[in-house]
Amino acid sequence: MKSLKICVLALLVGLPFAAVAQDTKNEDSFKHWQVRLRGVAVVPDESASIGAIGGDVDISTAFIPELDFTYFFTPNWSAELILGTAKHDVKTVKSDLSPIGGGTADVDLGSVWLLPPTLTAQYHFNVDKPFRPYLGAGVNYTIFYGADEGSVVKDVSYSNALGFAFQAGFDYMINDKFFVNADVKKIFLNTDVTVDASNLAVGLSIPADVDINPWLFGFGVGMKF
Repeated sequence: MKSLKICVLALLVGLPFAAVAQDTKNEDSFKHWQVRLRGVAVVPDESASIGAIGGDVDISTAFIPELDFTYFFTPNWSAELILGTAKHDVKTVKSDLSPIGGGTADVDLGSVWLLPPTLTAQYHFNVDKPFRPYLGAGVNYTIFYGADEGSVVKDVSYSNALGFAFQAGFDYMINDKFFVNADVKKIFLNTDVTVDASNLAVGLSIPADVDINPWLFGFGVGMKF
C-alpha cells in the first residue's frame, strides 16, 4: 500500500511537467484555469476490524457541495485540487456486547466530520470538442474533526490519514467559458479508531481498523478563465 501511494504521488508530480516539456507550442491558445461547483453524494464503501466487541461498521451517506480548482499545463494535462467537507453518522453493527453484560447489538458511535482535500493529475480527451472526458489519479489527506461520540460511549477518536484517489468524468462545454460537469471518484481511505467505553466497563478501550473507501458521485457547473 505504501509503495502504491508513492507511485501515485510520483505520477501526479511528474506527468504534467513531462507533458509541458513536450507540448508548449499552444500555451497561449487556451484558458489555463477553471473552477467547478458540484453537488456530491459521498457513499462510503466501509468495513472494519473491531477489537473486543467485534462486528462491523456502518457509516452514513452524505450529500455536500464541493469546490474544485483546475490548472491546465497543456490542453490535455491538468492538476485539480478538490475541496469539500462531510458529516457522517457512525455505528457498529452486530457487535458482541457480552463483555459488558449485553447481547448482540448495534452501537451508536455518534458522528464525525471529514475534511479530505484531494489533489489529482488529469488527462483530458477531445479538447477541441464540446464533450471532453477525462481520467485522473492522485493523493488525498483526510482530517477528522468535530467528533461527537453520541450517548453510549465516553469518547471516539479518529486518526488523520493519507490515501489515494482515482476519478473519471466529463465536461460538456456550453460555450467557450461555461460548462456542465459529471464526475465520479473513488478514495481509498483507512483510519485507526479508538472508542473509550470506560463508562460501560472500567478501563474498556475498543480499537478498530476502519476502511471508509468512499465513492463520490458529483454533478455541477464550471467556468474557464
